[in-house]
Parts: sequence; C-alpha cells; structure tokens
Amino acid sequence: MDSKPDFLLPGQAIPVTQVEVSISARNVLDMDTFSKSDPICVMYVQKIGSDDFVEYGRTEVIWDNLNPDFVTKFALDYFFEERQELKFELYDVDANTDDLSKHDFLGDVFCSLGEICSSRRLELPINYRGKECGKVILSAEEIGESRDVVNLEFKATGLDKKDFFGKSDPFLAFYRMNENGSSTVVHKTEKIKRTLNPTWKPFNISVMTLCGNDYDREIKIECWDWNRSGSHDFIGEFKTNMRQLTRGATSVNEYEVINPKLKKEKGKKYKHSGIVSLIECSVHPRYSFLDYIRGGTQIHFTVAIDFTASNGKPDDPNSLHYLFGDTPNIYEKALNSVGSVLQDYDSTKNFPALGFGARVPPDGQISFDFFLNGHDTNPYCRGIDGVIAAYKQSLKRVYLHGPTNFSPVIEHVAKFAENHRGGHHYFILLIITDGSISDMARTQDAIVNAATMPMSIIILGVGSEDFSSMEKLDGKVTSSDGTVAVRDIVKFVCFRDFLDDNDAILSQSRLAREVLEEVPEQFLSWMTMNNINPLNLPTVKPMSYNTVV
Repeated sequence: MDSKPDFLLPGQAIPVTQVEVSISARNVLDMDTFSKSDPICVMYVQKIGSDDFVEYGRTEVIWDNLNPDFVTKFALDYFFEERQELKFELYDVDANTDDLSKHDFLGDVFCSLGEICSSRRLELPINYRGKECGKVILSAEEIGESRDVVNLEFKATGLDKKDFFGKSDPFLAFYRMNENGSSTVVHKTEKIKRTLNPTWKPFNISVMTLCGNDYDREIKIECWDWNRSGSHDFIGEFKTNMRQLTRGATSVNEYEVINPKLKKEKGKKYKHSGIVSLIECSVHPRYSFLDYIRGGTQIHFTVAIDFTASNGKPDDPNSLHYLFGDTPNIYEKALNSVGSVLQDYDSTKNFPALGFGARVPPDGQISFDFFLNGHDTNPYCRGIDGVIAAYKQSLKRVYLHGPTNFSPVIEHVAKFAENHRGGHHYFILLIITDGSISDMARTQDAIVNAATMPMSIIILGVGSEDFSSMEKLDGKVTSSDGTVAVRDIVKFVCFRDFLDDNDAILSQSRLAREVLEEVPEQFLSWMTMNNINPLNLPTVKPMSYNTVV
C-alpha cells in the first residue's frame, strides 16, 4: 500500500489535537460457505477540495468472525473547524493479496471525524448495495503527551537592594534546562515595585513547557531587578525541579538566591542575595476541547441572517438574496460552509434560525429577531438543509428593510446562554450580513455581556461593502460604560476573501476553517474562567427552547 497521504495543505490550520479511531463491527455479512467471514476494515479520508476518498490504512484480518473488534487503530489529526469526511469499507479476505478487488465486499459506512469525536460510541449501519447489513461501531480517543498544568506561587525576603535611590523592583524568570546544556526561558513573573520582600501572583504553566514532563529535570530560576531601560540588574539565581516543588511549601522549597559574581568577590563574607520561598505548587490536568465534547457538552448553533434592503431585491439578479434554481446564492454558500461543520456537534440537529432588518407579516412591523420558519414560538429548523429551506421561504414572505442592528440577535441567544452556565451547553451565533452595523454602541454592550456566558459570535460579511467598522468587534470589546469584555468571543471574516470560482469546494473549506478556528480556544477560555471540568456524563438532557420563553 502507499504511505499515508499528506492532508495538511499550505495555509491549513494546525490541528487542535490528534485522535485515535477504534473500529468494531457487528453482524457483518457471512460470505463463506463452510466458515464465517474473515473481515478486514479499510479506512479512507477525503482530501480537502475534492470529492474523492484516498485510502488511509487497513486493520488486521479477524479470522472466522462476524463480530470483529479490530486491534489496529488509526491516528488522525483532528481539526474542529473542518468537516473531515471518512469512509470505512469492510471486506471478507479470500486471498493472500492487497488487491481489494480479489476480496468479497461486505459494505461501507460514511461519517465525519467530528461525528465520531462528539460521540462516546458511534453506531452506524453498514450499507451493502442499498441494504443495511450489520453495523460499524466507532470511537475516538485523544492521544498525545501529558497535558498537566502546574500552579505556582512564590515570595521572597531580604533581596539585595539594587536601586540607588530606592528599593528593587524584583521579578522572577524561569528556565527549562535542555539536554544539550542550554536553557530556554519559559515564564517571567510580573515585577513588584519598590520592595525587597515581594510576593508574586500565582501563575499556571504546563509541565511540558516547564520541564518537558521530566520531574527530575533541572529548572533554573533567576531573580532580577527591573529597570525601565530594559537593562535589568541581576540579583541572583537558584535551581530546583518539579519533583522537589511538588513537596509543597516546606523547608525544602526555601531557596537561597545566589549571585555567583558577588560570591566570588566577597568570598566567605557572602551568604546569599535573599531567600525565595514556594507558597503553593499544585498540579492539575489541562483539559482539551475534545475532553468537554466527549464528556457530553453540546454545541448549539444559531444563525441570524441580514434581511435589510441593502442586499437588493430578491428578484434582482444582482441581489445577494437572488434565488436562481439550484444555484446557491452567497448566503446559502455561507450557511453550507459553516453549518456543515457545526451540525456534527449538536446531537439534536435542530438549529434556531433568525432574520433581522425586515418588515414581517401580518402587520409589517420591523423585526430584528424573527423566526425564518414563520413559526411564532419555535425557531428550530431540521439540519442545515432545513435552515436553508426556511431562509428561502422567508424571502417570499418578508419585505427587506433595515437598519442593520446586531444587538437584538446577540441578546436573544445570550438569554439562553445565561441559563446554561453549568458546562452542559455552549452557544455559537453566526451572523451573516452585507453591510456596516447600525447599532454599534448597543452591540458592543451586548458583546461585553455575552462574554461572561458560554457563547461565541461569528460575523460573516458578504458582498462588496466596506467592513472596516467590524474589526473593532474582533478582539477585546469595550462597552459604553468603559467595561472591557472578560474574553474575546467575536470572530469577523469577510466572505469575498475566500471566493474562488475555479474551486468552490476548496474555497468553502477554507472559509469554514477561517471562521471556526478560534472557537475551541474561546470555548476553553469560558470553561477555564468558570472552573468547569469536563462533565463526563453518559447523556446530556437536550436544551428546551421553552426554558426562557
């Protein structure tokens, strides 16, 4: 067989993590006359920008067994922001050859890696010439090195005075000692101004970064007096290791700070340049995005579409909302690109779909959060295809108007996020718009509020308008009263930067990647900020839309 293909394209994101896929099958077809089938499973992956699948690997053969549990695992780079399509084919091995055409085909299964990762145990029917013949059972485990994090806090007493007119402004610098004898700086504390007895703020650092997961590897810690010029004064240094630090705030973690130059100059008169003591050392796991998804956290995807008049009348071929047969308009392309990825993480496959900026029946009032499906109380659409169908129907029953107000749809989703802070649910709002925002101040207030909730916002600009005003939302937003958002939850992307008429599939894949690449970190920032560990629950009760209505 050929070696595993390289699927990391130029400009492609670095994988969130690597996972190991396990495969079992039950009740596979029995193709042998005098014994049972001898199944093998072949896994294929779909290359980005292509409909073709390429073989990735094969399991071992399980002889004489209709319910195989394959030992061979497949390690795959996992990208949250991409829909990674997989195909599994089963064969009954009949000859000593790698040529699959020489073996009996037992059926195939299609799914995405996201579907496997979001399920503890994904069971799918085996399709054999249009019939269901057995099932495949898939699971994924995250693999990789230790992801432990250590929380450290230090204080010092009696540090040397380095400033002529005042006391020192000390800070600590931590170095990982490398195997070749060199050192790499891995952390610096904040400076504490005008004191010889500082207590530095506690900080977190991964054990891998600090010592390469080797608890006996030497760690060098230097103490410096900060100077505005950048030419800091060396106070002294000491060495330790993780094994010693984990013994806690005892005498073994009280360190004499030694300045080799002063020691050489003063000889026996030199004792030390101060004492640094450990206040706290605690090691805890740093959970990944997949830890939460596999633990049962559900991703809820809501879409809000711009129905303002600046899009152009839907019956005008130049309109962004123009519908022409089976040819998708720019809003449909955006929905397909992003929604096809997110739907794998919502077990219900039901998505609230909102519109804003239109006059809606029966009274023609302007609405900024009407339901695309026309229902008065239930905004849910079945799958991304259901969202697109509801969007098309809305174009026939509403009148495009304005202005372009974002705050109502942000506040709408925030109501649900506010009532689901326990880690069971996380909300993603996709706003697709053609123009500049009309209620910037109120939108900034809504974003600052939403940043305290399990929620991310994606703004996708379509059309040829100037979207420069959107850039101020992509970062730490400040509200009208001066409050700064506690975390960055907004991602703005301009659709036209990803249009490629020569390769529509690849351009939509790149768009989805750009739009969604920050979501895992935003997700983790909220979980970490609220001290929420993965739930590890067997099931999660689906969120009811009636919770806050």
